[in-house]
Amino acid sequence: MAGYRAEDEYDYLFKLVLIGDSGVGKSNLLSRFTRNEFNLESKSTIGVEFATRSLNIDGKVIKAQIWDTAGQERYRAITSAYYRGAVGALLVYDVTRHVTFENVRRWLKELRDHTDPNIVVMLIGNKSDLRHLVAVPTEDGKALAERESLYFMETSALEATNVDNAFAEALTHIYRIVSKKTVEAGDERAAAAVPSKGETINVKDDVSALKRVGCCSS
Repeated sequence: MAGYRAEDEYDYLFKLVLIGDSGVGKSNLLSRFTRNEFNLESKSTIGVEFATRSLNIDGKVIKAQIWDTAGQERYRAITSAYYRGAVGALLVYDVTRHVTFENVRRWLKELRDHTDPNIVVMLIGNKSDLRHLVAVPTEDGKALAERESLYFMETSALEATNVDNAFAEALTHIYRIVSKKTVEAGDERAAAAVPSKGETINVKDDVSALKRVGCCSS
């Protein structure tokens, strides 16, 4: 993106996680946002992948480090390392498969069990391009998000609809919460909860832990 500083220059580094059932389109949301790519032949993620992208929010360079994991039950051993340090989450369901929407509450419970209570959560109804197959009405997604105090958006990774908007909105909310806490605290204690410039997430520690449970390729 023109005008951006070098890749390693940023004001804030935020870790986001993508969660939800297998096959809801998490990997394609990640590739669409970070590389503007979509793969119709996309296979289930084995273990964990992550990618980064920087955005300019309120004049600050925000680097998003986004983690994508398999939704299958057999990879649940990665939970603690996967969620460690996350300040935001995109909880994804497939609008054409109602069971993936039914499982949102289970994913939300797991997320809340392993993260800070102030984590920003965006509920995503993906595959909105498949309008003739919709099994979860927009109103149902909005109602659930309202009940659980989540942000909500419907997306299409295939058509690139609302993908950038969903990530950008989540990152903007995170940044403004962090900024407000820093101002209110008047010292570095509030900022310590979220990595800022010069203070990176312990990615190597997380990846090492994930490798120990046999979920990552090098």
